[in-house]
Amino acid sequence: MPMTDVATFVGAYPYRYLTHCDAQWLLAQMDRLGVGRAWVGHLPSIMLKDPAPGNAALIHMVEGHRDRLFPVPLLHPGLPGWRQDLERALDEGSPAIRLFPQYQGLDPAGPSVRAAFAALGQAGVPAVLTVRLEDGRQRHPLDVAGDLPAAAVRALIRSAPTAKAIVTHADRPFVEEVHFGLTPDEAARVMWDISGLWGPPEDHLRLVLETIGDDRFVLGTGMPLRIPDAAFAKLDLLDVSSDAREGILGRTLHRWLEGR
Repeated sequence: MPMTDVATFVGAYPYRYLTHCDAQWLLAQMDRLGVGRAWVGHLPSIMLKDPAPGNAALIHMVEGHRDRLFPVPLLHPGLPGWRQDLERALDEGSPAIRLFPQYQGLDPAGPSVRAAFAALGQAGVPAVLTVRLEDGRQRHPLDVAGDLPAAAVRALIRSAPTAKAIVTHADRPFVEEVHFGLTPDEAARVMWDISGLWGPPEDHLRLVLETIGDDRFVLGTGMPLRIPDAAFAKLDLLDVSSDAREGILGRTLHRWLEGR
């Protein structure tokens, strides 16, 4: 299966100047690293009161590269038109939908977010939930949204028995708090990217691969906000089998999406 990165973005970021933030740069990094496909979010949409125009901008930015760049639009469940926005995203062939309640002033496990999460389950597409975009030590003083709570992820999974979530930018305590607080069937509906997990010498990535299983983790780099090489360096420093590495880099995601 093609190597797939589930955590990439295009567009300007309000709290830090990005020298490169367009699709061409993203494709160049993917070529350099051997990544075949990327799920792409739109950074400016996170700050918009209504993300619909940003979603349209995202579609435009990846136009001409839809064989490799797959748009992951953002929903705002607190707005009355979010179901129409979901329908438009599905019509565009988006593989997943991004929910970012902490930047929208919503209760991450409140009724509106639960309704959107359940609708994604009914539509058969996973939600992408981002714990944090940047380490708290790097954040601009005006960036006060805070992290997505682990308890909210557990509550969402329990609230919708058919819905799936890919959680990105989570560290080891977050992963463990959610995973070991769910039943096996519930935990099977959650996938984790590796962008927020420390490699050596802390070896947090190694520990969760051993205790939770390598079949629960997928590739996520976080570019352009994060250096994409770090995700590959962590895998290179681990003594994982070629089969496990191949799974993390693409096969696991494909099988999970297909329900296998």
